[in-house]
Amino acid sequence: MVEDFLKEYAKLIADFPDKIDTKKVEVEENFVEVFLFADKSDTGKLIGKNGKMINAIKTVISACKSKENTSYRVTVKALE
Repeated sequence: MVEDFLKEYAKLIADFPDKIDTKKVEVEENFVEVFLFADKSDTGKLIGKNGKMINAIKTVISACKSKENTSYRVTVKALE
């Protein structure tokens, strides 16, 4: 659910939506890291000025914690 949300939301923001991809890695029980891969030029848009965009995305995702009892970490990575 979180992975799909991130992918679709990032596609709306990105200049190159076809390059957007996600990868979910379970770090521990009830803790998941989601990697959001994007074109180099789109990483700045996804992070936002002073990190405001990624913090807003993390706030929305933190609401999923109450439903699924799982904590999430979101990491934006640039594609080479």
